[in-house]
Amino acid sequence: MNIQPSGAVDESLLANKTGVNSLLIGAYSLLDGVGGVSGNVESSPDNWIWGSMVGGDGNKGSTPSDNAPDMQELETWKYVPTSTYEPVLWNARYEGVLRCNEILRVLKLAKDMSTADTTEIGAEARFLRGHYYFDLKKNFNNVPYIDETMDYTNRNWHVSNTINIWPKIEADFKYAMTNLPATQPQIARANKYAAEAFLAKAYMFEQKFSQATPLFTDVINNGVTASGAKYALNAKFSDNFYGPRNGNEAIFTCQFSANDGSSGSDANLGDALNFPSGANAPGGCCGWFQPTYSLVNSFKTDAVTGLPDPVNFNNADVPNDEGILSSQPFTPTSQPLDPRLDWTVGRRGIPYLDWGPMPGYSWIADQSFGGPYIGKKTAYYKSLTASMTDASWGNLTSVNLTIMRLSDVILMAAECEVEVGSLDQAETYVNMIRTRAANPAGFVTNPDGSPAANYVVKNYPAGFFTTQGQANARTYVQFERKIELAMEGHRFYDLVRWGTADYELNTVFIPHESQKFSLLKGTSFEKGKAEYFP
Repeated sequence: MNIQPSGAVDESLLANKTGVNSLLIGAYSLLDGVGGVSGNVESSPDNWIWGSMVGGDGNKGSTPSDNAPDMQELETWKYVPTSTYEPVLWNARYEGVLRCNEILRVLKLAKDMSTADTTEIGAEARFLRGHYYFDLKKNFNNVPYIDETMDYTNRNWHVSNTINIWPKIEADFKYAMTNLPATQPQIARANKYAAEAFLAKAYMFEQKFSQATPLFTDVINNGVTASGAKYALNAKFSDNFYGPRNGNEAIFTCQFSANDGSSGSDANLGDALNFPSGANAPGGCCGWFQPTYSLVNSFKTDAVTGLPDPVNFNNADVPNDEGILSSQPFTPTSQPLDPRLDWTVGRRGIPYLDWGPMPGYSWIADQSFGGPYIGKKTAYYKSLTASMTDASWGNLTSVNLTIMRLSDVILMAAECEVEVGSLDQAETYVNMIRTRAANPAGFVTNPDGSPAANYVVKNYPAGFFTTQGQANARTYVQFERKIELAMEGHRFYDLVRWGTADYELNTVFIPHESQKFSLLKGTSFEKGKAEYFP
């Protein structure tokens, strides 16, 4: 007797247009990292733990006793197989793979779908599968590759993790790029240009710069959003986080909603703990993911040139309110800073959206443990609390997370141009990003409209990269990524693919941060081992 397993659905019942589209929605729903057998902060779509915290953008924050052991192992690059965090990420991404494979199997059984519909939905499923495997590859490196031909019926589920799955990821993105339309009926769905951008990014991880370059060029020059709008940098840097949803800079975005009847399950759970810890603050809990001193120091600029200093930025800290109570006077520094800092980091005395000046000490769970700063890119405006936060818990928000945006693509294109020797073009790309950063309309301002700090940022002078040479140009591009994409889950993966994690963490980051954080004293990043998680 064959008995259908409890809770399972016979695939033949889904082998129709309605069923297949329902499966596709299910595959998209795993972008948030929550659902199926697993999912929580560990599997957040922005990878803030794995990409930013481990890379030195931020620390766990909060207090020493708040879920400390597993996080502290990650913060000190002492990964252990008994950790509870890695399995959550692993399971969440493989659940996404499983759902994509199910779509591809059921598509072959559907009888009421046109060839065009079957091809398009198959391309979306393969794009999503490529995305989920991309995440697995960059986090764990050696992972088993399971496709739609493998299941319990065929008894071929014993799969090794010894093959290099980059060609498989490439194949999924290539298929999606070839078969997806430029526009979609729903703005959140992947289109051909999203697939092209992800394929090019996969090439970046493989050091295939000459293959990535024409793809990035096409996306930048000809790409459109799923609604058909030409890709373009938002006029203001902050629009990527607080501006209109799904703007022209967004290439692929994880969508969130609040107060939709789901009791918060469609909201952003992955970043729910990353709010200030104090009264009269967004969320009011729990003080996680605090920016590091080294990250804040990276935003220092030269008063005359308006340029960063990738070599000496950590020689001295940006003055801050460490150890100063909120009731005690404090004046923010007047030294020149890149304006992107104050859209990335909450600093004492600087307006925190429309919540008033960030009060410092009273918004930090434990300054002596996490430092004086708090994150900002996933926060929400006080005036939008009712519409942006879920009634079940105010920390669950409908603030979308952009998985890939145009500035990310432009800076990867700049990397490619450096590696193929086109230094002037690399400089042009970087200056596109810096021109937007220098727009005064995008500065954080005081209530009277004046800049909240001494913001000084300028473009690299014409021919600067060529004069400085390839090695220095590479450094400038990499540092621009650090600033532009700070706290967005990119830093550690960038360090690993550049081969600079050992130097940046052991020589630049740890010696400086360990002066403030005792947790880092005596620790080190082990080259050849700590690049990937167990």
